[in-house]
Amino acid sequence: MSEKQVLPRVEHGQRPVLSFNERQFGKPGRHLADLSREERRVAVQELGYPAFRADQLSRHYFEHLTVDPDQMSDLPAAQRGALASNMLPTLLTQEKAQLADKGATLKVLWKLFDGAVIESVLMAYPDRTTLCISSQAGCGMACPFCATGQGGLMRNLTAAEIVEQVRLNMGLAHEGAVTVAAKSDPRSVTNIVFMGMGEPLANYKAMAEAIRRIASPAPEGFGISARNITVSTVGIVPGIHKLAELGLPLTLAVSLHAPDDDLRDDLIPVNTRYKVGELLDAARHYFVRTGRRVSIEYALIKDMNDQAWRAKLLADELNTRGRGWVHVNPIPLNPTPGSIWTASTKRAQQLFVDTLREADIPTTIRDTRGADIDGACGQLAATEIDPEHIAARAAKAQQAVARRVADSDQQAKLK
Repeated sequence: MSEKQVLPRVEHGQRPVLSFNERQFGKPGRHLADLSREERRVAVQELGYPAFRADQLSRHYFEHLTVDPDQMSDLPAAQRGALASNMLPTLLTQEKAQLADKGATLKVLWKLFDGAVIESVLMAYPDRTTLCISSQAGCGMACPFCATGQGGLMRNLTAAEIVEQVRLNMGLAHEGAVTVAAKSDPRSVTNIVFMGMGEPLANYKAMAEAIRRIASPAPEGFGISARNITVSTVGIVPGIHKLAELGLPLTLAVSLHAPDDDLRDDLIPVNTRYKVGELLDAARHYFVRTGRRVSIEYALIKDMNDQAWRAKLLADELNTRGRGWVHVNPIPLNPTPGSIWTASTKRAQQLFVDTLREADIPTTIRDTRGADIDGACGQLAATEIDPEHIAARAAKAQQAVARRVADSDQQAKLK
């Protein structure tokens, strides 16, 4: 008896089209975080100030996390305002915030200078604090299950807009905005993941510059270990090869979600350009070049990609390329009644995991956050740019209430 096979599709509206082209082209003014340390010194000299002022300004930004000139007491009072206005223009403004997981997760919607919106997610754990950041406003990868992809790509972020997400969230963490076990202690951001809105490798230049700022010690950057920075991709093969030559021990995460081209072509449209075999070859090359184990992200979707034979195929594809170079993270979805994009059964999930482990593939079911808010990437932004999203959520809630009432009435009749 053959297993049930659900095929990917967009449930509401037209299916988006794969695109690498920006729809908006404006960029914010020059910012300190766009520049290397030497470039900052030159920029400050061009403003008529001594070059060493650039390092002082950088320490305020990267160490003290401030852009307020009134707090820069080591700068001459007559110079503070001009330096700050020229080198630290406002890039992001907080629009909305949602807490989840008993205060351990904070999702923030940020508005950019041109009205575009992006999201970040700050997650507190007992042993670390992880920040998920965006690399683009919108996304052009057109994956049918992704809220961000439904809106298409607006534009790439600048390096400074990426870095500013880190600074602002570091400030929130220091203020105790996220908690663990109801303790609202000041926390330091220890891990950065490029898993927010956008495809990082489709904005490679700005992403790479931002990573240098994040990983470099002050006054160049924040000094977060490159080993604690993860870059996720749906499979831009040339970008993976470039990342391997960046010279930093980053973690590469591949959003695979299917081991066969037949399914992945529909699930991840960029697969029509870079097939599964080519993608896994590039991922293996990344491991060989950097010595960093690659993560394979695999969202388990009921009757679509969660079959045991696909787990076996995935194991075979990985083991064919060697042992010890990869780790698989199956990702449970939230149950969504009536939708094809819903969680696998517990039985199917366990069988999938067991099949991988029996093939000696290190496998860990990934922790998911934000189930009680607009948790998936792009959903909070959708409430800002698409007011109908709010109405849709309300209608869905009302339908659930109606079903419960109907069930109750039916049970009463049976009695």
